[in-house]
Amino acid sequence: MRFAIFTNMVKVQVKRTVEVVREFPGLGERIKNARESDRRSLVQICRDSGVSRPYWYHLENEEIYSCVSEATIRKIETTLGIDLGVTFD
Repeated sequence: MRFAIFTNMVKVQVKRTVEVVREFPGLGERIKNARESDRRSLVQICRDSGVSRPYWYHLENEEIYSCVSEATIRKIETTLGIDLGVTFD
């Protein structure tokens, strides 16, 4: 029986995620204004951004009871072709 010895072993990597939460007053209104300026239907915009219609309405009305992920905001920005000014600098 033969055994191979690997000298280039993969090292274990550890990722540290730092959670930062900020408030962005008026973000819902900016999302709504951008959506209303878009020619697509809400159904299409939601489909393109991967956000459900009920959740979208909650965002526009700022009735969100947990934090919105930055990834969701970036998808909305990409879908609508806008910058919502969400930064963590």
